Amino acid sequence: MIRIAKYVLYDILRNRFVLLYTIFLALVSFSMFSLDSDPGKVTLSLLNIILLMVPLVSIIFTTIHFFNSYEFIELLLAQPVDRKTIYLAEYLSLALALSLAYGIGVAVPLLLFHFSESSLYMILTGLLLTFVFVALALGASVSTRDKAKAIGVALLCWVYFTLLYDGLVLYVIYSFSDYPLEKITLTLVSLNPIDLARIIILLKLDLSALMGYTGAFYKNFFGSDLGIIYSVAFLALWALAPLLIAMRRFVKKDI
Repeated sequence: MIRIAKYVLYDILRNRFVLLYTIFLALVSFSMFSLDSDPGKVTLSLLNIILLMVPLVSIIFTTIHFFNSYEFIELLLAQPVDRKTIYLAEYLSLALALSLAYGIGVAVPLLLFHFSESSLYMILTGLLLTFVFVALALGASVSTRDKAKAIGVALLCWVYFTLLYDGLVLYVIYSFSDYPLEKITLTLVSLNPIDLARIIILLKLDLSALMGYTGAFYKNFFGSDLGIIYSVAFLALWALAPLLIAMRRFVKKDI
């Protein structure tokens, strides 16, 4: 698996799209730190960009790369190589390449200009989101042989998690505002990796007031050691669950 992953990773790192993604993140990060002297505001602005760009780029690039590599995957399947090995090599190569781009474009500026606990958590959540949406994109790619359909399904996942899901949560909170909703909203937040990442960073920036009357509950829970373990574990689960489901489909799929 390591040999295949190295080859795929080397091929991905030569891709212009990955290079442009790295440059874009770096330009945005350095520009924000040069324009604003308040690192807290810069971190908050970067958070909004990261929560949109990282999932979108991970989904689009992974789906396109998978279908562009279809002939290579078919060649590997003709060899005495386990299908799980091929699938995991593809996943790790894509996730590591995009994580490296994120690390250079966002992690380096954050560590240089604002080395803090909130910056470290932003780096961690950005990396976890990369692994999550690469897994979701591979799941969409494995489910069909139609490239356009796979891209459509992957983009629908992105729209759902970034836009539609927040509207659903707000509707639930508004409709049942007379009842205690702390545990319910905690469950709803856990079902969306983007919201989970957003809450972790907002709490580390001490901006829980932006989350309304449930902010105190989130601060007490996610601000504790148990909350940190819970949030990181759930983000890891968000990456692992679709990965295993898609791998099972890939193993049984007639390619």
